[in-house]
Amino acid sequence: MSAVLTADATDTQSAHGRLYWALSDTWNVTRRYLTQFQRQPVNIAWQLGFPIISVLLYGFVFGEAMKVPGGGDDGDYKQFLMPGMFVMTMAFGFMNTAMAVVTDSTKGVIDRFRSMPMAPSAVAAGRGLADLIVACAELTILALTALAIGWRSSAGLPETLAAFGLLLLLRFSLIWVGVFLGLVVPTPEAAGGLYAVAFPLTMISSVFVAPSLMPDWLAPIAAWNPVSSTGTAARELFGNPGAGGASWVEQNAVLMAVVWPVAISLLFLPLAVRKFKQLSR
Repeated sequence: MSAVLTADATDTQSAHGRLYWALSDTWNVTRRYLTQFQRQPVNIAWQLGFPIISVLLYGFVFGEAMKVPGGGDDGDYKQFLMPGMFVMTMAFGFMNTAMAVVTDSTKGVIDRFRSMPMAPSAVAAGRGLADLIVACAELTILALTALAIGWRSSAGLPETLAAFGLLLLLRFSLIWVGVFLGLVVPTPEAAGGLYAVAFPLTMISSVFVAPSLMPDWLAPIAAWNPVSSTGTAARELFGNPGAGGASWVEQNAVLMAVVWPVAISLLFLPLAVRKFKQLSR
């Protein structure tokens, strides 16, 4: 009987093809992750609420006192700040990915996935698709909050959509960083230490101030930060005041906002896949 069932399953898989089942398994894994959000409203409230709190704190607590190059003639720091906040939210997302992966790994969920007759790529792809959906929700909420406090995109619809596309491209590349780190760190508690990586990544950048205001030895590091490239490109596409800067990387921010995520994906996607395969050894 078992042999008959196995033969039937094989025939069914052959009928639909590997691509069909890979996509089907990926969507099932994505639904699992999204269902977790539904069953844990505190987590989704924190993940979606943190960007709003950050906007209000940085926009109103620090915004009135901040005067930076590119802040605009009227000194409206929010026009400079908001593209940076969009980028910071996308950059911090890799920690959520890493935390979810390491939690599943320590609870044996990934091992259970590997024991099931499903596409090996579905686990990582499903995690990535779920994170992109959540990232879209975060950007939507953040943009609505920004509009409520006075931020505006003075560019046309194509440029505005292109800016959000670059933000999601950065998030997509950092998903693979999160998956790799989630498979490397041993426990969820250890994954909390990734904040030590995330904060310098966003603070030493053009998220809050122009790199030109930083010390001479620190400014080039901030200018070449991938977060700075996406932030500067987003400001340029939104038509918001920019951070300025005469270096090559700052003058070609839109190009680098594509190059950096592609390079990060090419590096960390194979590393994540390789690490995932090593789990069974």
